Amino acid sequence: MNPKVDFYFNKAEKWQKEIEQLRMIVLDCGLTEELKWGCPCYTYRESNIVLIHVFKEYCALLFFKGALLSDTHNILIQQTENVQAARQIRFTNVEEIVELRTTLKTYIYEAVEVEKAGLKVNLKKTDEFTVAEEFQHKLDAIPALRTAFEALTPGRQKAYLLHFLQAKQSSTREARVEKWIPQILNGKGLNDE
Repeated sequence: MNPKVDFYFNKAEKWQKEIEQLRMIVLDCGLTEELKWGCPCYTYRESNIVLIHVFKEYCALLFFKGALLSDTHNILIQQTENVQAARQIRFTNVEEIVELRTTLKTYIYEAVEVEKAGLKVNLKKTDEFTVAEEFQHKLDAIPALRTAFEALTPGRQKAYLLHFLQAKQSSTREARVEKWIPQILNGKGLNDE
């Protein structure tokens, strides 16, 4: 156990018993406990394997390369259609975790083997993502915007493309594009300051 991570388990109100049980299971698999992104993260030779996190409706184990696991028990969940590599196993009570203890260990050991083998998830390239029509018009009309957008990292490009597309109405997409043009021109991502 890493004392830097203890606060996460101590502050949990709703899911404390559940995440403590998950912690014991993961640590029993010989992984190193670290604090990353404000959550307990478990690594094998400095490679991220699994993360424990809580939400309002559930707590979860998140496998960083879950898309590569065999999922023989059909319990891995893709959080959204845009999540490419990670997969979750969700829990709403401690009994579920205790019941799945052996299965969870099997999944964790498989995730370690995936890492040992150096397997990688084939991620979609930025140009495979749909570009909102409203953004495409701006890219075509403003050469400096196209240049600035293409200079962004692939992750920043994807974040913008997904953010623009999430809006259901054209007027909302248009407003989002207008709002973020200055940020793109400044070479910054959606979450950069």
